[in-house]
Amino acid sequence: MLKTLQIIALLQGLFVLSVLFYNRKEYKKTTFWLLFGSLFSVLLYIAGDDENNIFIQDADWFLFDSSLFVTFLFLFFKYYKNGKSSFAKWDYLFFLPNIIYFSIEAIEIKFPTEILLVEIFEIAVELTFVVYLLLIIHSIITTKNKHWILYFAIPIAILFGLSSLNDILKTSGFGELSVFNDQNSNTYLMLVIAFLFYFIAFKLLNKSKVILPKMETNKYKNSNLNPKLIEQYKTDLTSAMETDKLYLNGKLSIHEVSEKLNIPRQYISEVLNVHMDTSFQDFVNQYRVEEFIKRLKNDQNEHYTLLGIATDVGFNSKSSFNAIFKKFKGLTPTEFKKSLLLHNRQ
Repeated sequence: MLKTLQIIALLQGLFVLSVLFYNRKEYKKTTFWLLFGSLFSVLLYIAGDDENNIFIQDADWFLFDSSLFVTFLFLFFKYYKNGKSSFAKWDYLFFLPNIIYFSIEAIEIKFPTEILLVEIFEIAVELTFVVYLLLIIHSIITTKNKHWILYFAIPIAILFGLSSLNDILKTSGFGELSVFNDQNSNTYLMLVIAFLFYFIAFKLLNKSKVILPKMETNKYKNSNLNPKLIEQYKTDLTSAMETDKLYLNGKLSIHEVSEKLNIPRQYISEVLNVHMDTSFQDFVNQYRVEEFIKRLKNDQNEHYTLLGIATDVGFNSKSSFNAIFKKFKGLTPTEFKKSLLLHNRQ
């Protein structure tokens, strides 16, 4: 049965990758290549899994491991969510657990004797991939925005978690969970993967936008901005926030900023979107969040409520304030305040 699932998933995967690559120019580059890398790594796993290699029996191609799929999937979701168009160099560090894991696998091939410390280190690295999956699940559930990744992240997280549990039990000298031994776990994982490819293929053929964000039409291609003007406008916009504190106006609009700085509105949008990699609202709200934190740390504002401070720095409602603050800081305002109090006590 496993061999049949492998062949089905392999054929589905080749079809999906072909369709994706053919239409690559329609999608945002970063999210496209991260999803493509994730699905391609799955194909490597299907074809070259150590104990279930399609081509060579008992092969040990340790680089063809399912963990690479998880890292790519995690980064794909991160960039799908934040909408950024360029890949940050620091995010390459998320592949460090993969490099460590592959190195451990290479050591085990060279020195087959089991070493307890190496086994423990390997389990710790495996749990890192479980954490990646749990972060995806947590982000989707807490934001209450449904995403197709959730349907695959949950079962894969369960399989990875139980596989790690089996490794822990084995290393500790206890009996493994027979229902999740290597053979069964591989079959379950292959079922999830086959359905993943089927789902993506179906969505792609139906021209669904939920799989990958589409490439935005370049509305600034006929712009008259030159490098000197761009730098001048960037400086003016930053000064308007840091010096003039325009963000304190809760009803601040791009039109008002345009009139204040005598910069055409479309140029403000272009400078922010293209040259500062942000939107007008995010640009303004980032300053509001930092001003809120600055005032929160000031002892003179202890008698103010969180909403009171938020209103003073330009936020118009509690719900938008909470959502925006968490977007930039990863915590709710209440959680952030508790962390400050805890830090001050230490």
